[in-house]
Amino acid sequence: MALAIPQAIERLLATPKINARLPLKNPIVHAPLFCFILITGLHWVAASSQYCKLDSPVFSWIIHTNATRLSMLRSQQLLILFVSLVFLLPAGTRAFAVPAMGMGYEPKYPPDFTHFDYVNPDAPRGGDVTMVGLGTFDSLNPYLLKGISADGLGALVFERLLEKSLDEPFSEYGLLADDFYLAEDQLSVTFHINPLARFSNGEPVTAEDVKYSFDTLMSKQAHPQYRVYYADVESAEVLDRLTVRFNFKQPNRELHLIIGEIPIFSRAWAGDQPFDKTDDTKPVSSGPYVVDSYNRGKNIRYVKNPDYWARDLPVRKGMFNYDSITYKYYKDSTIALEAFKAGEFDFFFENYSKRWARSHVGPHYDSGEIIKRELTHSNNAGMQGFAFNTRREKFSDVRVRKALTLAFDFEWANSRLFYNQYVRAGSYFSNSELAASCVPQGEELALLEPFRQQLPAELFTRPRTPPTTVPPDSLRKNLIRARDLLRDAGWTIQDGVLKNKQGKTFTLDVLLVQKGFDRIIAPYAHNLEKLGITTNYRTVDSSLYKRRLDNFDFDMVVTSFPSSVSPGNELMNMFSSASA
Repeated sequence: MALAIPQAIERLLATPKINARLPLKNPIVHAPLFCFILITGLHWVAASSQYCKLDSPVFSWIIHTNATRLSMLRSQQLLILFVSLVFLLPAGTRAFAVPAMGMGYEPKYPPDFTHFDYVNPDAPRGGDVTMVGLGTFDSLNPYLLKGISADGLGALVFERLLEKSLDEPFSEYGLLADDFYLAEDQLSVTFHINPLARFSNGEPVTAEDVKYSFDTLMSKQAHPQYRVYYADVESAEVLDRLTVRFNFKQPNRELHLIIGEIPIFSRAWAGDQPFDKTDDTKPVSSGPYVVDSYNRGKNIRYVKNPDYWARDLPVRKGMFNYDSITYKYYKDSTIALEAFKAGEFDFFFENYSKRWARSHVGPHYDSGEIIKRELTHSNNAGMQGFAFNTRREKFSDVRVRKALTLAFDFEWANSRLFYNQYVRAGSYFSNSELAASCVPQGEELALLEPFRQQLPAELFTRPRTPPTTVPPDSLRKNLIRARDLLRDAGWTIQDGVLKNKQGKTFTLDVLLVQKGFDRIIAPYAHNLEKLGITTNYRTVDSSLYKRRLDNFDFDMVVTSFPSSVSPGNELMNMFSSASA
């Protein structure tokens, strides 16, 4: 990834320290729906409510400043801290004792810590910043199924009971909650609300508001993802005005931390109307910013709440310094890039290797007004790759899937298409210590032993790595191996066409939704043609793509799975047979 920022910002830029210490102790569960074959190294992260690809374990940042709109630039006192984006808040003098809990380890920060290490507690305050939004938005409620919510709402307007630190695997510190307690049987967690906590309308945050938020998110009026995510939470129970308890259906080693991240909003937001009708109602929540103005699909402006209650908390110090934050929307990233180069907004997060290599040029780059830079990161990169629909009979044989994997030449694609900016992912936990680097041993082996007969024998004998065409390997050798695997699975080349014993032709239909992947599929299809396979691919709009995906009407799609330094419930949601 790359960063283009003014030199004044560069001197103040801080990068996070990532400390991933949690060992992976759970075996990977095979998902019957998809068989992942081609790990291409196109990683994804969440940034500004968008999923953005990473070309390698490197962030690409670009920031453009305009002195006529960012008044602080004149005195060279502008800070952009991308680790928390624009979450910059003034330093305070009050001391706090902050409750904390780490998942299986002692939290890094003591109760009397003053600020997170990755922020500047003396960051300059004031100024305005303009960010980019892609596509459109038509809702001010990010918790509904219908509509597309505006960027920035979740991070700037709403807050949670606990705040997660960015330099630990999974540690939570008190935000709206100034104390919390996990029961010894791990069947409940109790939170005490900070009596200083206030919503943007000046009303205090109470236990009733917490229960209301939970009950609302678990109702049919909210997005169904919350009913899935909090499925193991039995209920929220108000104990007194500032104390609320969440009861669990069964013990879960991370649920008490997960429920601490539930967004809290005031009952006054919806008022007398149903929650799912609040898409055009400005939120009433406790965050550092409030919605000032918006034009649906075009722009939204947030202004700092002058009465923000948590300005002096250690988990907020050094954050949320801008007086206002504006998101301007553009139809797609190509149009947005040209607008950025013209100075219409101040920060560009690049996710396309070709554009990064060839399009980020011009007089503003040459003069130094735009600084283009790559910064190494230590976050889990997850995986992105081609996935088979194993509900199709022709993909039920693992030898067929292995054969098609061998036909993808990543090294050629990286050199010719990706400008050598990609690093191939070899794990769902790539770019982290959770990625398997050797054959199973120790506790991991003990976990796998009961399932040895159900697992591939080579899992226990050699590390698993994706195919390569680096000498002594080559594409020709890989295609010969692929041909042999297909033959063993009952598929042979007859008159240049791959057929089975019943004479059925092998074809591959690839369903795409994102522009640009056709140039990756085309050379892959050329290699498959040498095996007698005809490949058809087309890019469709998002609504048709979702409908076909829901109906399993595809052979192959491009998909991605983000990962965490603290693996948990999401693994069951992504990989278990029940989720399929």
